[in-house]
Amino acid sequence: MIHHRRATVDGINIFYREAGPITAPSILLLHGFPTSSHMFRNLIPALADRYHVVAPDLPGFGFSDAPDRKQYRYTFEHLATTMNAFTEAIGLNRFAIYVFDYGAPVGLRLALMHPERISAIVSQNGNAYEEGLSEGWNPIQKYWTEPTSENRAALRQFLTPEATRWQYSHGVQDATLLAPEAYELDSALLARPGNDEIQLDLFLDYASNVALYPSFQEYFRTKRPPTLAIWGKNDPFFLPPGAEAFKRDNPNAEVHFFDTGHFALETHHEEIAATIQDFLARKLATVNNARKTA
Repeated sequence: MIHHRRATVDGINIFYREAGPITAPSILLLHGFPTSSHMFRNLIPALADRYHVVAPDLPGFGFSDAPDRKQYRYTFEHLATTMNAFTEAIGLNRFAIYVFDYGAPVGLRLALMHPERISAIVSQNGNAYEEGLSEGWNPIQKYWTEPTSENRAALRQFLTPEATRWQYSHGVQDATLLAPEAYELDSALLARPGNDEIQLDLFLDYASNVALYPSFQEYFRTKRPPTLAIWGKNDPFFLPPGAEAFKRDNPNAEVHFFDTGHFALETHHEEIAATIQDFLARKLATVNNARKTA
């Protein structure tokens, strides 16, 4: 059973999905753009037989509050601060993170804040290396270097229903596997009054994530968290070299590619769930045994 809950964090109402025994090892699922915890609707029950699974909606996304930009700074650092407070509010003291797209810089910031809390990392098209950025980022990178109103306006193309559907369908071998309610829900939530400006603010601030890549990579090298990179190899934004690069800083990282696109769970949730189950069963047992003998 998946429970649909809310927690108030620093005055913000955070919606989250929760399943699995509270006494089991925890996994925090962090979604990306332009989606929400709805993207995990098939993965959660596939993991909840062995794990306590929590999937929040970031502020400005899904069914969490979207405070006015004058009251809430839409930066990745602020999103991470809110998510850190969220984990503390619901009592998550140690957990694995599943990070996707925007969820990667948010989750990896949590790891930098409290490395002792992170038991493992599963990155599904969640980038931490410059070689993982495709040419699809060029318009956004132009906005980073020249934050003009014209360059900001040009990015509105990424907020259209057509662009959202394309993100779901590009690189997918069988489009009939895509549930239309997924991209239609994303489009409806993007169309809320004022949400376009929130998303444009985050496009601009994504440059702060790239600036932190060296810090993320140092964390991988020094802390060596158990790491699994699961990649839709046809992703138009985050390229396969970004997945392979995890092994450069953590030679024990495991990398798996699937013949699909950016939203790999839409077509391969069963295979991905099985890969995660196998990975966590091996790695968390090893980590727990090491902690007991330390």
